Amino acid sequence: MLIPLDDRATDLGAEVGVFGGSGFYDFVSDATDVEITTPYGPTAAPIAVGTLGGRRVAFLARHGRNHEYVAHRVPFQANVWALASLGVRSIVAPCSVGSLQPDLHPGSFVVLDQVVDRTNGRADTFHDVGADDGTPGSDGPVHHQTFAEPYSREVRIALIDAGRQLDGVTVHDAGTMVVINGPRFSTRAESIWFRQMGWHVVNMTGYPEAVLAAEVGIPYASVALVTDYDAGVDGHEPVTMNTVFAMVKQNVDHVRQLITAAIPALPA
Repeated sequence: MLIPLDDRATDLGAEVGVFGGSGFYDFVSDATDVEITTPYGPTAAPIAVGTLGGRRVAFLARHGRNHEYVAHRVPFQANVWALASLGVRSIVAPCSVGSLQPDLHPGSFVVLDQVVDRTNGRADTFHDVGADDGTPGSDGPVHHQTFAEPYSREVRIALIDAGRQLDGVTVHDAGTMVVINGPRFSTRAESIWFRQMGWHVVNMTGYPEAVLAAEVGIPYASVALVTDYDAGVDGHEPVTMNTVFAMVKQNVDHVRQLITAAIPALPA
């Protein structure tokens, strides 16, 4: 789906989009804040456009800069539409996840290669044919998005290679993320089920962000920071918000370093 460029896109020159997760809000310095109102409403926050890793980067805090939006209320359509309207050629999406497997420990990273959607009620397409509500795509042709490989191979390779440059950081080069609706965390029974299914990590925001990026044709990949053992698997304490934010705070510099190292190799 072609998104019309914003009038400011050429002057801003954004090449790479970054969706920040919980705690990842201040990546670019000397940035210009850009407010974009889309056909799906305003974005979660102003978009900060600046320079990082030698490239022009558009950074958007998916939850809002003060975490105003819980996961199931994030304006995913507006967020993706806005980055596309600035002309970005690739999107990197750091996020926080809970571990479902005994070999994935807090503080490590997973460059995801598959996603399982267990959300409900989220608007997950720009091709809402038959909606009859005036939104873009509601009167267009039927479209079914190819999504067998939800993450861009090129972006994934850039993230994996960048992660291997970091000292003292473990980066797993594949993993399946199951996305739950939130805002609650999983029950112990759900967590056990997710593990038995062979899934690796659990999260609340990875869908529909990935499929919306696919619909607008922007290569997209996600690097997940493991913050906890989900629902206390293997005898660990059940996850809390304080646990998640504490681990993010400890690792935000690693996230910044990884993304900065990956940016020069991202599709242009």
